[in-house]
Amino acid sequence: MVPTISQLPNELLLVGVPGPELDAAMAARLRRLQPGGFILFGRNIVSAPQLRKLTDDLRDLSATEPIITIDQEGGRVSRLRLIGHEPPNAQQLRQRADPGLIADHGRITGELLRLFGFNLDLCPVLDISFDDEADNSLRGRCYGGSVEETIRNAEAFRASMAAAGVLSCGKHFPGYTFAGLDPHHELPCIGRSRAELDACELAVFRAFADRVDSMMIGHAHYPCFEPNDAVPASLSPAVIRDCLIGELGFRGLVMTDDLDMGAILNTFGWEETIRRAVHAGNHLIMICHRLEAAEDALKTLESMPAADIEHALTGVGAFKSRLAPPTAFSEDAHRALDRQVWGLRVATLGEELAQTRSPEDGKRSPVEVY
Repeated sequence: MVPTISQLPNELLLVGVPGPELDAAMAARLRRLQPGGFILFGRNIVSAPQLRKLTDDLRDLSATEPIITIDQEGGRVSRLRLIGHEPPNAQQLRQRADPGLIADHGRITGELLRLFGFNLDLCPVLDISFDDEADNSLRGRCYGGSVEETIRNAEAFRASMAAAGVLSCGKHFPGYTFAGLDPHHELPCIGRSRAELDACELAVFRAFADRVDSMMIGHAHYPCFEPNDAVPASLSPAVIRDCLIGELGFRGLVMTDDLDMGAILNTFGWEETIRRAVHAGNHLIMICHRLEAAEDALKTLESMPAADIEHALTGVGAFKSRLAPPTAFSEDAHRALDRQVWGLRVATLGEELAQTRSPEDGKRSPVEVY
């Protein structure tokens, strides 16, 4: 008997791919692992035809339709700018104060992603910017400086992208704005009271609880949720089961941020991390860089009682039932959409400023931003 999706622990894994193509050994390794999905980065992108071939190859080796996702926000967090123009970022779009441009951005993003074989964008960022000059991982990525502005602009992007057939992910629950450390390296502690979160950060996530298709849980410690131990939100039942699912009523897919980050690796052992992630209420476990870590995670998942992972498998299965297939690929189609990206950039920034891309342009940083 062929197992159904709901019986396969590997469906709970979202894994990174090492390079821009699959050699025979890597294809065989991924075929054995059979993760529920794949996340691609700059390291996976060389050209338009190459990228579509890679997503096609990942589909071909998967026994069930895989989630294939990417961070395509705008500005510096735009993986596709390696093979085309850089879209304006969320801050630039909100400063232009034209909701139509934000809607155009969502539509173009959705059409580009479908063209390249993606079915989920890890976007929109739902964090509020209280300081646009803050030197943190959110610079340029926030759609608003208030609850109302963030909701209005992020929804304009999400709705247009959804109409193009790409699913969305709100991040970074329950709010990264006041993180003083970079979770790629260390675990931030965000000392906001529950009342402060309810009035600001959580007000945005509450508004999107029935709009976004998935939520990414951030790696930060919130003492108002976990007063006794420095438990990251991504591993906290109080944050996920009690708040996101229980209080906010979220019924979509819940995923961790990348568990292969210093904020997590410096806190718990790997096996305990995987167990905690599932018990906290996550459906999908993200492991972006080390395939061997994903293989070890699968061993842990396989050792867990079926009842412990049933909720996660059900969540992944329901999400996968909504994935849209890719559109037909051609380089002409890519060039046409890329011209629209440039038009959006000029309309947002003006001809002169549009010529200057983000400082990270052309680089493939060893630490990717999510």
